[in-house]
Amino acid sequence: MATVRPRARARRAAAQPAAQFHLAELGVYGFDRHETTILASLVTEDPLLLVGRSGTGKTFLLNTLSEALGLEHRHYNASLISFDDLVGFPYPDEAHATVRFLETPATVWGAESVLIDEISRCKPEHQNRLFSLVHERRLQGLPLRRLRYRWAAMNPCTSDQGGTEDYSGSEALDPALADRFALDGNAADWSELTAEQQAAIVAPSGEGKVTPVNESLRSSLAQWRERFVEQANACPVQVTTYVTTVVSALNGARVRISPRRARLLARSLVAATLVAGRATSSTYKSVLECSLPHSTWGQAVEPAVVAAAHRAGWEASRETGEAWIHAFLAEQSLPRKLEVLLDRCTDPDHGSQAVAQLIANERPDRAAAFAFAVYPAALAGKLPIGAEGVNDLAKIAVPLLDVEGEISWQERLNEKGTSHPSIAEIGKVLAPLQDGRLARARQFLRACLVRGIRLTAATVLELQLDECVNLIRARGLAGERP
Repeated sequence: MATVRPRARARRAAAQPAAQFHLAELGVYGFDRHETTILASLVTEDPLLLVGRSGTGKTFLLNTLSEALGLEHRHYNASLISFDDLVGFPYPDEAHATVRFLETPATVWGAESVLIDEISRCKPEHQNRLFSLVHERRLQGLPLRRLRYRWAAMNPCTSDQGGTEDYSGSEALDPALADRFALDGNAADWSELTAEQQAAIVAPSGEGKVTPVNESLRSSLAQWRERFVEQANACPVQVTTYVTTVVSALNGARVRISPRRARLLARSLVAATLVAGRATSSTYKSVLECSLPHSTWGQAVEPAVVAAAHRAGWEASRETGEAWIHAFLAEQSLPRKLEVLLDRCTDPDHGSQAVAQLIANERPDRAAAFAFAVYPAALAGKLPIGAEGVNDLAKIAVPLLDVEGEISWQERLNEKGTSHPSIAEIGKVLAPLQDGRLARARQFLRACLVRGIRLTAATVLELQLDECVNLIRARGLAGERP
């Protein structure tokens, strides 16, 4: 939400500490929750997308920022824009060897900031052309050398609206385009504003005024940017640990986070920490929430899933003796989970704690694969796991070493002489395997069948089992199977 800039709120630039700048100084209200994140996007100069209902100040905020920073700015309405509006009209040079573009005041070539408004109403063919502009600062393969900021705004897409308003023309973004925006901030509506903010917003005196250059903001950005470049080149361990843990947890919960977005998340966290003055759980969570563009293409992400991933990442990133356990539990790849145990566990009691939580929280088939792979090494005392943890692994692994038993299944009334539904799947998994790997996989998969352990994605499970065994061997930790 946005409104005028009352004189009573003006402050001297010289008296404004770098880490305490507020958007309210620009007369912008309703973005308090994501203020640090928005300022962080100015520090990183990574693309920013604002989503919100009509009239919540998305466009006002971005245009105001361009004025406050004294930028050469371009504002395009994506629902009306043609590609010629961006690049100008092509014409051959004098030698007819290359094509140049006839520039106008509206073309993008000299811009320092660009706002693509109503991006969700953009024609699909134009959306595709925006990829390189947003992510690479290029058009037609040519670099936009002055362009620093790429911003966009949109209403909720048709599959993510609710409420009383229907933005029927606001279509889901192409996920490939949405993924190129580092941050996705939500604008607050009237009911989410404080009484003071509501009163400031309705004041009509500043309608149409141009925001003067704000030296406080420019000075703050310069300081933050200098420190950001230094830290980005040597990213703090806390940030990398948090990001790897969170991304693994979200991907495991079927909320896909691309490698590109993982890197953008790390950059945003570094910048947000500089803006906020220190790393806090609330800052990290706010940045994480703004780094999930899934709603722009219609995918709902449960807040509980995000909260759980954040909690795991935050605890893992803290420098405590048990912090690594959260990364261990959040990791969805069994071999990488084993790597966390081997590389970060220094206390056998903590190792036993991690094993107990894995067994309690993982699917039975995944817990069985992990136990089957590591138990010989654990029994030989070659893993950082105490006696209690070894015993927990034994309860799962030892029964899997014996495949003697019976299996039963229910046939339909019109069926006769059928085999267990999992037999065929196991056969497909075993078919391409050879030698020791074949013997190990046959033992494990058939034992799971006999013990009533339901196999989900057996091919993937066998592959991760093999990778765990190979990792143990590569580290010289292999033990004899009982």
